[in-house]
Amino acid sequence: MNITGVIVEYNPMHNGHLHHLELCREATRPDAVVAVMSGNFVQRGNPALLDKWTRARHALENGVDLVIELPSLYSLSSAEFFATGAVGILDSLGMISTICFGSEHADAEGMLEVSRFLIDEPQEYRDLLRSHLDSGLDFPTARSLTLEESLKGYPGFLEASNSILGIEYCKSLLRLNSNIKPKAVQRSGSKYTDTELSMEFSSATSIREHLRCGRDMSELESQVPKNVFATLSQLKNKGHSFSEADAMLPYLRYRCFTEAAALKSLPDVSEGLENRILRAAEAAVSFESLIGSVKTKRYTYTRISRIMTQFFAGFDRFDTAAMRKQAPEYARVLGFTGKGAELLRMAKKTSRIPIVMKVRENQFKAMDLELQATRAYSLLNPDIRYNEDFLRQPVII
Repeated sequence: MNITGVIVEYNPMHNGHLHHLELCREATRPDAVVAVMSGNFVQRGNPALLDKWTRARHALENGVDLVIELPSLYSLSSAEFFATGAVGILDSLGMISTICFGSEHADAEGMLEVSRFLIDEPQEYRDLLRSHLDSGLDFPTARSLTLEESLKGYPGFLEASNSILGIEYCKSLLRLNSNIKPKAVQRSGSKYTDTELSMEFSSATSIREHLRCGRDMSELESQVPKNVFATLSQLKNKGHSFSEADAMLPYLRYRCFTEAAALKSLPDVSEGLENRILRAAEAAVSFESLIGSVKTKRYTYTRISRIMTQFFAGFDRFDTAAMRKQAPEYARVLGFTGKGAELLRMAKKTSRIPIVMKVRENQFKAMDLELQATRAYSLLNPDIRYNEDFLRQPVII
């Protein structure tokens, strides 16, 4: 079978995501589509607007055949580790032909060339990168500038967010010596940072901001699939605030005040950053104000957001630095269609890692962290119970 893999978050699923799936189908002509999707916490350091089972159902009802969970260990990480986990899972299934992703630069061959260069990291590149960092530039800017100066012909490849992810996917494929082929399709519509709705493919950020600010729900009807609009409307009618990030703040302040030393156990906390976080927590009135008070040129908003959400989810209780260096240990199924059931039967023969339909504790460290992350998420989402991971079966469409 010709099976295409996609790496997604769907926070929430919108029309741009439907367009991406259409382009993937046109480009790869697959017999089936497998999605690796972030769980209850997403890569830019926030709780997901909707829980992972609801988002899996939305995906299955809109063209995906099988949804595999990307554990929080990887989803709440930098682009590099996010890609390491997602690509590692798809590769381990042993049946994926192509990974298809949207990018501002729809040039998979160019991304592979850039990826080879970044993996090799010639001494000249490292010296120039260090020079830019020492001048005060943040790492993303310094790396992008260094690449443009070191490898001609690929301007902006490390500036656009989806291109950065695409390059990390390619790096992971190369490191794994994977047989999976990367395919980049042109991303269109709003930038992910845009906070206002657009006539063409509004960003997930703008949709979340629209909901958080309590604006007219009817304006979203043309922006998202029908099933997603129905879910959001139901939540709105139940009085849902769509302010999950702010809901973390009291718990974060409590942990900062009572377990400040635990911050140093997070792999991305160094150089006394925990002291800066503690001072900011004392005065913070919102999650955004907390992050804004901590961020610097060196520590970007997204990086601090991930650190604080990791702290909320209890990453400090695990050796996540060591866990990230290991290949994914399992593939947990969140949902499948009839065609997806056929893929699961195939995966039992081809997969190099266990296919997990029902979770249990003390089986995999990454799963234990995932169970804890869902328990933390249950504090923010009233529809999710403390032990929801044990109580939910995969969604079947």
